[in-house]
Parts: sequence; C-alpha cells; structure tokens
Amino acid sequence: MDFEHTARTADLIERVSAFMAEHVLPNEGRFEAEVAGAATGDFSWPPLLDELKLKARAAGLWNLFLPDPEHGAGLSNSEYAPLAEIMGQVYWASEAFNCNAPDTGNMEVLHMYGSSEQQRRWLLPLLAGEIRSAFCMTEPDVASSDATNIATSIRRDGDSYVINGRKWWTTNGMHPKLGILIVMGVTNPDGPRHARHGQILVEPQTPGVRIVRHLPVFGYHEAPAGHVEVSFTDVRVPADQLILGEGRGFEIAQGRLGPGRVHHCMRSIGAAERALEQMCRRLLSRQAFGGAIADQSIWQQRVAECRTQIDMCRLLVYRTAWLMDRGGNKAARTEIASIKVAVPRMLQHVVDTAIQAFGGAGVTDDFGLAALYARARTMRLVDGPDEVHNRDIARLEFRKYKPPRSAGS
Repeated sequence: MDFEHTARTADLIERVSAFMAEHVLPNEGRFEAEVAGAATGDFSWPPLLDELKLKARAAGLWNLFLPDPEHGAGLSNSEYAPLAEIMGQVYWASEAFNCNAPDTGNMEVLHMYGSSEQQRRWLLPLLAGEIRSAFCMTEPDVASSDATNIATSIRRDGDSYVINGRKWWTTNGMHPKLGILIVMGVTNPDGPRHARHGQILVEPQTPGVRIVRHLPVFGYHEAPAGHVEVSFTDVRVPADQLILGEGRGFEIAQGRLGPGRVHHCMRSIGAAERALEQMCRRLLSRQAFGGAIADQSIWQQRVAECRTQIDMCRLLVYRTAWLMDRGGNKAARTEIASIKVAVPRMLQHVVDTAIQAFGGAGVTDDFGLAALYARARTMRLVDGPDEVHNRDIARLEFRKYKPPRSAGS
C-alpha cells in the first residue's frame, strides 16, 4: 500500500490543522466554562460551537467524513483518517466540523439505507448541523456485548410500529439539539438469529419516550452530548420510519460500524499524540533528584514505548482504511476488529503514563488527563468490548488453518 497522502488530503490536513490551532485549541477553556453547568444537570448549548461551525463551514471544512461528494467531501476512508486524528486532539472538536460521533454513523445509515423521505426529514438537517441524533442499541437488562440479546420490541400494529424497551449509554441523549433517535429492536421474534432485529427512527418528543437519567463517565458529563438511559413505553411511530425493512438491523449495523471504528480510532490516536506531547513538555520542564526528569532512563524508556505504540496503531488503522477502500468492510474484517482492540488499549496506556509524569497534577482537571483517561477506558467498551473483537479475530485466524471437510463427513 502507498502511505503518501493525496494532494487533496495534504491540503485538508494543512487547513484542518490551521483551524484547530487558530480556533479550537485557544478556546478549550471557554468551552469548558460554557458547559460547566452540566455538573448540575444544565446541558445548555455552548455558543462557542455555533461560532466554530459557521467558521468551519465557511472554510469548506464541513461533513468531511461522508464519502458522497454531493452531501460530503467525497473522501475515502484513507483520505479522511488523518483528518480525524487532527480533530481528536480535542474531544469536542469534531462537532465543529459536523464530523462527530454518533452523528457521523447515523448520517451514514440514512445516506446508505434511508428512504428519500427519511433523508429529507432527518439526513438533510443533520448534514446542515441543525439537529443532532442518537443511536439506541445497548440495553441494561441483557448482555448487549452479544447484540442478538437485544430485546426491545418493535411490533407492527396496522400502519404503525409500537416500541417497548429500555436502552442506555445513548450518546447525545442530553444534547439540546437532539432531533432523532435510531432505535434497534426485535421486529421478527421468530426469525433467524441475525434477522430478528430492525432499526427505526423515533423523534425524542414522541409520547412514551422518556429520558430516565443521565449517565456520567467516571464522574465526567461530556456536555453538551451526554449519555443517557432512555425508556420506550408503547411508543407509536409511523411504519414508514422503519429503516430498510424488518429483520435488517444487523445488516445496517455492519454497514455503519466499519467506517465508524476508523473514525474512533484515528481520533484516539490524535488524543494519544497530544497526551504524549504534554508528557514530554512536562518531563523536560521539571527537575528531580539533581537533574531533569527527562534525563532519567525510566522516563526515556516510557516515552519511547508510547511513541512506538502510537505509530504502530496509526499504521494498523491506515492499513484497515486502505483495505476497506478496496474491498469494503468484509475485506478488512480482521483489521477492523484489531484496531478496535489495539487503539483504545494504546490510548489508555499513553494517558496513564502521562498522568504518572504529571504526578498529583495528572489526576486533577487542570490538564485534561483525568477526563481523557475516563474516555480512553470507556473506548474499550464502546462498539463492543475487547473480548468480543478478540473472539472474532481468533475465529477468523483459526479458519485459515482448519482442515477441509472430507466427503461424507
């Protein structure tokens, strides 16, 4: 594979980096001040994001994630990957470019599988940044790491579907601009194991939809998006809000997860790079036991390990994106699972090492490392825990070496 960026990608890398340096990084303190009310339940919209969105859109740095040139930038996975890394330096920066999860995945679902009416009502406002969306999949009452356990009922009743169930860890659930939910549940209870589920669009103001509670991550609120538990009690929605058809929920989920994992992983690599930079600057600026801490061999070893791990993960994600661009998600099935295991573990290690370098300051909110550690640890659960992905990787590896079945066996 060729690791050289295309001319267009190189130009976008320069422009996105400049935007981050000029508009995002200097405003981190302002953003934190504007969302501070989330600690007491006030998820008010931060005005800074509106300002940044206007600037990003005017600069042509908008919907960069979407490969469709009509509605997005028309970039491949390989072309978008380095841009996601740059945005990942600041956890909320992606929204300024309308490239934030879970909206990117939900927009991809509507773009690939939505009807023309579904696209008109929800995709176009999402692409314009007018509303935000949420994906309701994980459930508190079942082991959702096996997605076939998902039990929320989506039952046909005349020209409607009636939804009953509970979801949690629904990101964007507290977002002031939340405009649509995509809910996964059982549409065909007697169907084959992977053809029982469907995905349906539900507006959050529909009767029977209730936000049960906000779920902080290790005490952090991640405003303005937030994560929530939400209940659905006899929620009735028109039948034309079902996406693609009954029993096709897993097909839709697989279509959205490949690109989404590349995005997540590259943002995580951007966060790891920034944590490593903070670590190095701290070690160079501090003296202990008669010399610079950076001169101690233990810290040289730790920094070297972090550098190596980051670069290895970046190359693995680039290879994954390259394979996906050439053969789709199926061609990169092992690699998609591998990056989902390797990158969050790497990020957790790098941030943990940075915290150690900062000492007591590392566990405060002064440098952002404690919040980053919380997000890094959570990433090992998001879109499936490590164990599920390792299981898939091992099965695909064993499949290469299984002896062929003999005739009649």
